[in-house]
Amino acid sequence: MLTDPAGSAAPLDAAGAASPEGAHPPFAIPEFEIVPRVGLALSGVVLVGLVVAVAVDKLWPLEFFHVVFGAGWTVVDLFVGLLIGPILGSMPVPARIQFTTRFMPKMVVLMPTLVAVTLTAGWQLSTKLGTNLSSYPHHAWVVASFIVVGVMAVLALGLLEPANITVLVELKKPRPNPAVIERLMKRFVYCAGILGVMQVATLVIMTKLASS
Repeated sequence: MLTDPAGSAAPLDAAGAASPEGAHPPFAIPEFEIVPRVGLALSGVVLVGLVVAVAVDKLWPLEFFHVVFGAGWTVVDLFVGLLIGPILGSMPVPARIQFTTRFMPKMVVLMPTLVAVTLTAGWQLSTKLGTNLSSYPHHAWVVASFIVVGVMAVLALGLLEPANITVLVELKKPRPNPAVIERLMKRFVYCAGILGVMQVATLVIMTKLASS
């Protein structure tokens, strides 16, 4: 359950009002957008660019999208999973709420965009280069990369993203449920940590393929 630094629970309302017991100071919940409109616009531009890159079927645009957005996905997972996650878990509740309402809406748009662009451009690039054919000398490493990235995509879009959105929706309610927020925040942190560790595996595979 969501607790204050001393470890006691206190239900919150959207204005930051404490529970009827009144044993704790109010926690202000700032105004925020669950899905940032600016982020949606930028994501739309990126996806249009991806469609164009796939349509022209040239090597450089596909490599650009796969490498740039794949690197972005790796950096975000490592940063959130191995750095932000542990810090967030140790922060007091007011600071955690302030951070969550500023950081998580950006992740709502960022993660699906990174995953979609990386996977789409990567598959098109692999098809163009023939690395997804069984005749490719390092086909086993390519299959391993598909498996790892596929599991990561399921975790990111099937667990991390729903937990992220549900936390934000809960914080928008007149009286957010601290138990729900605490449970989902733990899922978010644990899932981000697992993704960060799995990104290390992708780095091993990609550097192996690049040096072969």
